[in-house]
Amino acid sequence: MPGQSLEDFSLAHSEDNEISINVGGFKKKMRSNTLLRFPETRLGKLLSCHSKESILELCDDYDDAKNEFYFDRNPELFPYVLHFYNTGKLHVMGELCVFSFSQEIEYWGINEFFIDSCCSYSYHGRKMEPDQEKWEEQSDRESTSSSFDEILAFYNDAAKFDRQPFGNVRRQLWLALDNPGYSVLSRIFSVLSIVVVLGSIMTMCLNSLPDFQLVDSYGKAEEDPRFEIVEHFGIAWFTFELMARFVVAPDFLKFFKHALNLIDLMSILPFYITLIVNLVVESSPALANLGRVAQVLRLMRIFRILKLARHSTGLRSLGATLKYSYREVGLLLLYLSVGISIFSVVAYTIEKEENEGLATIPACWWWATVSMTTVGYGDVVPGTTAGKLTASACILAGILVVVLPITLIFNKFSHFYRRQKQLESAMRSCDFGDGMKEVPSVNLRDYYAYKVKSLMASFTNLSRSTPSELSLNDSLH
Repeated sequence: MPGQSLEDFSLAHSEDNEISINVGGFKKKMRSNTLLRFPETRLGKLLSCHSKESILELCDDYDDAKNEFYFDRNPELFPYVLHFYNTGKLHVMGELCVFSFSQEIEYWGINEFFIDSCCSYSYHGRKMEPDQEKWEEQSDRESTSSSFDEILAFYNDAAKFDRQPFGNVRRQLWLALDNPGYSVLSRIFSVLSIVVVLGSIMTMCLNSLPDFQLVDSYGKAEEDPRFEIVEHFGIAWFTFELMARFVVAPDFLKFFKHALNLIDLMSILPFYITLIVNLVVESSPALANLGRVAQVLRLMRIFRILKLARHSTGLRSLGATLKYSYREVGLLLLYLSVGISIFSVVAYTIEKEENEGLATIPACWWWATVSMTTVGYGDVVPGTTAGKLTASACILAGILVVVLPITLIFNKFSHFYRRQKQLESAMRSCDFGDGMKEVPSVNLRDYYAYKVKSLMASFTNLSRSTPSELSLNDSLH
């Protein structure tokens, strides 16, 4: 080496002096005795080198004049390496992909065994399940990003009225009809709609009571005239509501792609189909069996209760939760199916000769279902001691099986409920009095930042910094 012999180099590192480390521009002087604590690491092996060739096998470049070792590695991670040499404990860099972090510490010759207990569980969990992000860590970012998307879609629909006749008037009517709470008019309309829905459901229930059932001269049951008036008024209101929303919709083609509009359509279709069926039956007595179809369609009126979802944040959040929780619901059904199959066969084997109610496996399926779901009708119960022990195990297993996926589903419900409240708040704060001039509720810079952050998270599996990382940063300054 120019300016320094191999003997001088070996002697320099055998004493308690300092060497210079340069990692991607991050420079740090380290004492040789600190590095000698971990001789199997890359920096520790440098001290045992006796030639420049052997040094360059461990680092990317070496300046013998400055006695500086250069490494072309991530400079942001190197403080964690320094902390390891000073304390003997390695903390995980949360901003870095878990596999990139693993490759970095492997390069420096640091074993995962040295990861501190505060980071070990999170590190190994992320490494074993890289595609599964913790809901608590991502819910805030996903909630904001999803809300941005929906707010932009909302303003995009509102902007379409500027190119249509009577655009401002139709926009105000659209906001009043589709956004309960937007204005005094929308609140009044929402209250009337809720009253009509509840009145329609209540009359259908009261009509099933014997005191309100009427029979004509031919012995056929007919509806109470008072309830019939309420029903016709409700149908008229629901039809007017649907047609009004359709007339003021910003996009006619996309109108019936909205789930709430489909619910409105399904709430009135049974009435008009029943009306057509009755007219056909009266004109053609040979088609009298179609009357049974009308009776079935009348029962579909109960689905009008779903119209309340337009006026309830909780119901809309519940629908979104069920839509995006199909894996958890499927997991719950799978657990229940396995448990029901096992316990029904066990109960059948034990009780088939002693209990007529459990003499077949299908009958045992019913018993296992009501037991695992902790309903317990009590219509069929085991009589033997072994059967009662099996029933106890079945009930306890049912509690555990139901509880496990429920937590995940509840977390998603909380997420969607919070997102829906944010969206409603943003919509109610908008003002289109002078037309669409700007989007006051959306900061496009923040929206772009959240999109980029979400994209990077899909590759690097980001997580929030732990308290140990904060103490690490304090110790390095």
